[in-house]
Amino acid sequence: MIVDFHTHICPPKIKEKRELYLGRDPYFRMLYSGNARLSTAEDLVASMDEAGVDVSVALNLPWEDRRLLQETNDYILDAMARYPARIVGFGVLPPGEGAFRELERLVQGGVKGLGELSTGPGFGLEDLKGLAPVVKRHGLPLLFHTSEPVGHEYPGKGTITPGVICPFLTAFPGLTFVLAHWGGGLPFYSLMPEVGAALKNTYVDTAATRLLYQPAIYPLVGHLLGWDKVLFGSDFPLLSQARSLEEVAALRVGQEKKKAILGGNARRLLKL
Repeated sequence: MIVDFHTHICPPKIKEKRELYLGRDPYFRMLYSGNARLSTAEDLVASMDEAGVDVSVALNLPWEDRRLLQETNDYILDAMARYPARIVGFGVLPPGEGAFRELERLVQGGVKGLGELSTGPGFGLEDLKGLAPVVKRHGLPLLFHTSEPVGHEYPGKGTITPGVICPFLTAFPGLTFVLAHWGGGLPFYSLMPEVGAALKNTYVDTAATRLLYQPAIYPLVGHLLGWDKVLFGSDFPLLSQARSLEEVAALRVGQEKKKAILGGNARRLLKL
């Protein structure tokens, strides 16, 4: 089973009327004011069929517009219901008091995790403290957008660098985290004992590798963090699922490690 742990979908009306929604949400505008592709659930499934991906994790965005956040969560729940064997849904939470209510609604709808999350007002350490018991009880991994503190700029890079996300891992050792985009390089700090301890229940995904790192990052992080903690992610529709799979196929790390990255680790984490 091949599992793509990092994809994005949106309702058809957002894809068709992008300009309208650019004016409603600043985060969406930052990511999609250019030519970045948008995809529906049907686009995702068509890509999966073409690439040979069995299951995809469909992530939401950390919308600032509460109505859009709920509408897109609804769309992911609907996509899960229409493609139960193909799409696993993750949802996001609004800031403030509405977070607990939305979390319960998402759990009832069958989501397997939360993401793609962003730190900031409404989702800081104190906010997660209140939600942590429910998150832990349902065994939900928290997938955070993370980025590198150095290197080139790009839309959506953000400021969730290793120094920002590490306190979350330290404060909540009982929760499971997935850090997108190789954790912004955090695995390289795992040689520090306190960081290595904080990463005990942390995974990284490989989303957008081709835009960020050389292929050597696979064996390096596999060695530092453990091959059982690396999850294949394409960041579709930003990048092609097929080309992202070719990247893993070209690695000289042995078939067992490739199988773990491409699906074994995800199946275990998501209890598929």
